[in-house]
Amino acid sequence: MSRIVLLRLLGLHLALASTSLIADTSVAKNSSTHSSPPIAIAIHGGAGTITKANLTAEQDQAYRAKLQEALLVGYAILQAGHDGQDAVISAIQVMEQSPLFNAGIGAVYTYAGEHELDASIMHGALRQAGAVAGVKTIASPIAAAQAVMNHSPHVMLSGVGAETFAQEQGLSSVPNSTFNTERRYNALQKAKSVIDAKQTDLLQYQDYKYGTVGAVVLDQQGNLVAGTSTGGMTAKRYGRIGDSPVIGSGTFADNSSCAVSSTGHGEYFIRYQVAADICARMTYQGLSLEQAAQKVVNEVLVEADGSGGVIAIDHAGNIAMPFNTEGMYRASIDVHGKMTIAIYK
Repeated sequence: MSRIVLLRLLGLHLALASTSLIADTSVAKNSSTHSSPPIAIAIHGGAGTITKANLTAEQDQAYRAKLQEALLVGYAILQAGHDGQDAVISAIQVMEQSPLFNAGIGAVYTYAGEHELDASIMHGALRQAGAVAGVKTIASPIAAAQAVMNHSPHVMLSGVGAETFAQEQGLSSVPNSTFNTERRYNALQKAKSVIDAKQTDLLQYQDYKYGTVGAVVLDQQGNLVAGTSTGGMTAKRYGRIGDSPVIGSGTFADNSSCAVSSTGHGEYFIRYQVAADICARMTYQGLSLEQAAQKVVNEVLVEADGSGGVIAIDHAGNIAMPFNTEGMYRASIDVHGKMTIAIYK
């Protein structure tokens, strides 16, 4: 979809943006009709120790504004009847291009002072999926994951090979420095000082939760699609890969159950196959989306000392956004057109 068409679509829905960006919830105008198939979308921008004391009023509003922008871009595409993957990609790209989040521009630094990015997408119709891991020069990792899904016999490509494939698919390449931000550089220096001074295990420096982005949608064709994009963990080493590009952990979608995008301490999300587990509990235990998501996030993960959250949507358009941290950047528009934008518990 061209940017011109996208902007025209978005312009049709700018009335949705008239609601307050300070309040945790707002209601969008419902432009659907009884004859229109249901559509819904949820997005996240990461979970962690997020409290009102940590954010200034200006920062709070900036996050809400960017979440709303990404949400409306994705929702406009769904309303236009396009495939859910287009909505997921476009919503995530808004956040990849924002320094507020740990994905694309604004990604955290590795211990060596570079950026290694991961992303994945899954389409619930035929359980097709694509992912890239440890890439350094792809402008939009989520677009590269989509290219793997749609134009490759593989599911996951990594490193230089993924970058070569992305170039062959006509995707933009950029210098690794494109993703630099002063905020993330300062976070790296702080992390390295803690790690070096205390000779502690890297994973004990817990700046791993902030800013991973994701989206889940129900489109007019009844398809469920999920996508996730991240810069990973601050000061990561040795080519560490988290859950975001791992199908079943960071991302999962199946039209018969649900679509999920995760954010949190990736090692735990991988071990407990968080995204797929939520959908499996719906299929095999007959749980509702809310019940399954709450069970996995606030019982299974908590008992394992794993922290984070998910956004999830089922085939009826029900949305769940549980998290076990102090906050999670999140937003949604449900099947009734109700818009929610929230940060704190």
